Order: sequence, then structure tokens, then C-alpha cells
Amino acid sequence: MTVAVVGLGKMGEAIADRILDGGYPLVVANRTRERAVPLATRGATVLDSASEALQRADVCVTSLAADAAVESVLLGEGGVLPGARPGTTLVETSTVSVACSEQVAAAAAAAGVEYLRAPVSGNPVAVRAGTLTIVVSGPEKVFVELEPLLRAIGSKVLYVGDGEQARVVKLVFQILIGGTAELLSEALVLGEAAGVERSRLLEAIGASAAGSPFVAYKSPPLLADDYSATFTTALMLKDVDLVLELAAERGVELPLARKLRTLLEAAADGGHADEDFMALYLQLRQAVAGETATRTR
Repeated sequence: MTVAVVGLGKMGEAIADRILDGGYPLVVANRTRERAVPLATRGATVLDSASEALQRADVCVTSLAADAAVESVLLGEGGVLPGARPGTTLVETSTVSVACSEQVAAAAAAAGVEYLRAPVSGNPVAVRAGTLTIVVSGPEKVFVELEPLLRAIGSKVLYVGDGEQARVVKLVFQILIGGTAELLSEALVLGEAAGVERSRLLEAIGASAAGSPFVAYKSPPLLADDYSATFTTALMLKDVDLVLELAAERGVELPLARKLRTLLEAAADGGHADEDFMALYLQLRQAVAGETATRTR
């Protein structure tokens, strides 16, 4: 089975590496061709355009930034689906709205292409370590056929239904991940302001009932004041917007998610849009320092 990967950002490149490690023949396409060079040196074939992906491969895995990119790369002129052979399969791993995914489903059906929604939870480090979580929905028969490929990408593969359920589950994850980032930030800022060292705080939080894999892998960069992005503030803001959009459609009020959006927007406007979304902590710490300075003058 030949696999195509379209979209070679940090996540897409890591996914492509895992597919090569799994022994699958690989073809790749990316808007910036230079991104494909490291994969080409490992034996991947570089395509001239996304439209070739499902002409040359049996399965196409896509990893893209947002709804607009998915619509352009999959549905637009020169896109994956207009050029697809019937009988092939699309595995779409991006975090997008349910409405966008439904458009892709309709276009895939019209092209005779099977479609698995497979959004992922984790960062490029998790991909390379093989600990990525993949949430999948779509035809169960297709999922069973492609489960070995999915497990080559990530060890935790969860099938949740035959429609758009995976998109909903991924947005649910983002409420928890974004909310945890803000709560961790507030806990650290309070603890430090009251005289506890950050390292001691993170150690204690990690050992508490609130400890989690998220706290564990965010602790080293927090200790180093390293906000290099594994997932940017701007992207988390985009995801929370998708959460709130879905909530509005379903008549559900999410007060904490709405507040989280305000905090993420403030962090982005404060110069942290392209930094990791744990810059929520940095933004809050800077705000507290500013208030303290004001009070002491």
C-alpha cells in the first residue's frame, strides 16, 4: 500500500517519518517543496502537486492548519479530491470544524473516495515518540483496514463512530487542554507570588491528583522559560473559536471556554501569537508583575 502525505508542517513531517519507519512506500506533497527534501533523502517521492496524491497512492494522509487550508488543498482546483482515483482513501488529521469536514465528506463521496476523519492529539515530539493519540470516525470497515497504518503513526487509536464524531471529540480535547494550560498558569503565578519556587510547584503538581501527561511535558519548557511553539497561541485561539462555534450551533453555553478565548486573544495581542500557547503563563506573570510595580510606586 502506497501512502501519500500532503502538508509537511511540523506535524505532517513527523507523521511522514513514522510512515516511512513503518515500511510503507511514501509520496509527499507540500506547497513549499523544500520541506520535502529531508523525506526525499529517506526514499520518499516528491510530487509536483497535491492533485497527484491519490493518483499515485492508495491512501492520502493530510495535516493542515485550518478550515481554509483544508478546503483549498482538498477541494480546490489542483486539490487532492478533484484529482483522486475512485477506490482510494483520504485520512484527514487536521483540527477543523464539523461543517468543513462535512464538505470534505460530500466531495469524497462524489469522487468515490473513502474518508476517515482522524484528528490527532499531541505534538511533533509525541508523533516521533510513537505516543500520539488518533481519534477516528468514518466507515468502520475502512478503519479496520487502515488500523495498522494508523498505529504506525500513533500508538493510541480510538474509533468513535461512523460520521463526524472524531471532529467533536477533538474539539472537546481542546477545551480541556486549553483550560488546563490556563489553570496551570494561574496555579504557578499564585504559588510563585506566595514564595514557592517554580520547580517545586511543578514537581508537586505533577505528583498530585491534577498531574497529567500534559503537565509532565510542559514542565521542562516552563522551567526553562522556553516558549518555542509545539502548538502556537494563535492555533489554540483558532481551535477555541471552533469550539465556541460548535457550541453556538448546538445551543450549549460554555462560560469557561468563552473566558479562555479572551485570555488567548490577550496573549496573542501581547506578542505571543507565534509562541507556544503556554505563553498564557507568561502573559499572566507579566500582568501580575505590572500590577505589583504599580502598587509599589
